[in-house]
Amino acid sequence: MSAAAPPLPRLRDELALLDGPRLPDGQPSWTLHDPVRNRFFQLDWPSIEILSRWSLAEPARIAERIRAETTLEVEAGDVEVLLRFLAANELLAVGPGQAARLAGEVARRKGSLATWLLHNYLFLRLPLVRPDAWLARWAPRLGFLFGRGFLAATVLAGLLGLAGIMRGWEQYSATLVDMLTWQGLAAYGVAIAIVKVLHELGHGFTAKRFGCRVPTMGVAFLVLWPVAYTDTNEVWKLTRRDQRLAVAAAGIATELAVAAWASLAWSLLPEGGPKGIAFLLSSTTWIATLAVNASPFMRFDGYFLAADWLQMPNLHGRAFALARWDLRERLFALGEPAPEQFGAARRRGLILFAWGTWLYRLVLFLGIAALVYHFFIKAVGIMLFAVEIGWFVAMPLMSELKAWHERRDAILARPRARRTLLLAVLGSVFFVLPWPTPVTGSGLLQPQDSFVIVTPEQAQLAALPFRNGEQVPAGAVVVEFASPQLAARAGQSNARRERLASQAAAAGFDPELRRDWQVLREQQATAEAEDGTIAADAGRYAPRTPHAGVLRDVDPELRVGDWLAHREPFGRVVGSGPRQVVTYVDEEDVTRIAPGDAGLFVADGLSGPVARLEVERIDADASHTLSEPELAASFGGHVLVRERQGLLYPERAVYRVQLKVLDSELPAQHAWRGRVSIAGRWEAPGLRFLRSATNVLWRESGF
Repeated sequence: MSAAAPPLPRLRDELALLDGPRLPDGQPSWTLHDPVRNRFFQLDWPSIEILSRWSLAEPARIAERIRAETTLEVEAGDVEVLLRFLAANELLAVGPGQAARLAGEVARRKGSLATWLLHNYLFLRLPLVRPDAWLARWAPRLGFLFGRGFLAATVLAGLLGLAGIMRGWEQYSATLVDMLTWQGLAAYGVAIAIVKVLHELGHGFTAKRFGCRVPTMGVAFLVLWPVAYTDTNEVWKLTRRDQRLAVAAAGIATELAVAAWASLAWSLLPEGGPKGIAFLLSSTTWIATLAVNASPFMRFDGYFLAADWLQMPNLHGRAFALARWDLRERLFALGEPAPEQFGAARRRGLILFAWGTWLYRLVLFLGIAALVYHFFIKAVGIMLFAVEIGWFVAMPLMSELKAWHERRDAILARPRARRTLLLAVLGSVFFVLPWPTPVTGSGLLQPQDSFVIVTPEQAQLAALPFRNGEQVPAGAVVVEFASPQLAARAGQSNARRERLASQAAAAGFDPELRRDWQVLREQQATAEAEDGTIAADAGRYAPRTPHAGVLRDVDPELRVGDWLAHREPFGRVVGSGPRQVVTYVDEEDVTRIAPGDAGLFVADGLSGPVARLEVERIDADASHTLSEPELAASFGGHVLVRERQGLLYPERAVYRVQLKVLDSELPAQHAWRGRVSIAGRWEAPGLRFLRSATNVLWRESGF
């Protein structure tokens, strides 16, 4: 004979069973309240039928009695599933001999100091006040806020306020930009704090209005980011869904009301302090409500609204379980039953919602991890970054891989699983095999002989021997500039040189001058050197072209006597010789190209030539400045730069590459900008990614 099954343990005596709302399929529900932890659990009809016969103490007898007395088909296994649920949530009474087990469970949950620090870093809740009595005293006095009159007035105020903002949008947006200072950000912080307090009071007053207890209000820290909270767990006592929705939406409604009245105040108030406060409250509240609180992807108000609207408690967990099941079925066709049965439309919606939540959280947590890394010292930042990535990204992934490992026998037996594995292997092969990926970027097609004339400092146009479009012979002075400062220097130098020559000539007759002969010779040498410097500077004011060509790009409005800005391009002498293309290549790609590699140039907008190229020269060192501004990203090119004192400095290490044009016949225009493609050495995408990641890790891990 087989041993009799042990009797079922008792339920805790202090548990309370409350009526709940009807579920979407029409069956009734009940709410089980644990007053010790103030937690609520929704139970369906079969669970209630099992609990009502719990005194029978045997799963088989309970299932048999339910089948006999109701239309439900309940098995002993269903009773055991409910038993495990009750045990996991500590809803069973403590029986004899279970003290040691419970002590071990408490110690396991408490964990080590490292575990405590980890959980309190990721999420920490600090209750600050116990507002229940205060809310009960003030709730009747603020009943007018829940009336239709106040709602209509708020909607009207919001419409008028938005109209006023749109009418004065330039002033409103300019104020938003002006507030981006340390003082402005501090004011935004104070405004957000005020709005969040009102937000939580909205939840508290609404819950109290429906008879719920509000035990605590405080601040929760989500990865060190403060978030206000109000304990409204007793809302689960409410059987009417519209009341639960009202409590969940009260915070958003409060913020929208603040935004509406603040917007109206901004449009009506004169300039001054009150108008600035109205601006802070309106802009902060609109943005915070729409961007944060209304989002269903985190457990904020939008999530609870969606859960109550869909009548799906634990919406995230149920959607995640369904999406994981759908992923396994699509990859392996295991034939497992879905975690829950839904209609086709709701099932698709929940799966898409789960993937959207995963993607949203991935971006959010990566951003938070990056902020944590940058705001702490490097050693602590690296550790906290690793903790967040491990907890929020790696652990869910490892959990799913573990589920796959547990089903490995069933997975390997499925034909679709073998096809999925084959596709994964092919994808990995494509990831590690070299691809013929060209090196691309913007380039400038121009003559090899191109002499650019840049105006020196304090330059005045003195003479223009050649006009725009005229032929200029080699060695000719293209333009003459005048400079009063240079003329003054030259006059001073000539006067000094003449004075020193006179003193040197008189030294043979003057004993004192003869004693200072050596000093005079040194002063004459210095004066001659100064003359050489002035002559070199004078050459910049009368530039000569090193080659013959045509003068281009001279402003036709310029006249003799006009003053010109320093380092302003005046024009260029373009030779009629061969053409070249200049481009800049990132340090990650420069190792893939070499002289002799083929390339192609296509003018922007296909409005110019298409030319075959050959790499002719690659600079050995990265370029410190960008000589061709047309290739800067700010002017339509691909090189990210920053400007300082009229010069363009690349943000990343780039190397200047010169390519020879193989086509001889090109249109007469002297320069085009376009796209350059160089057939460099093949490279595996995986190797490129690995190299980039290694470079980042090596750079960021250096102390």
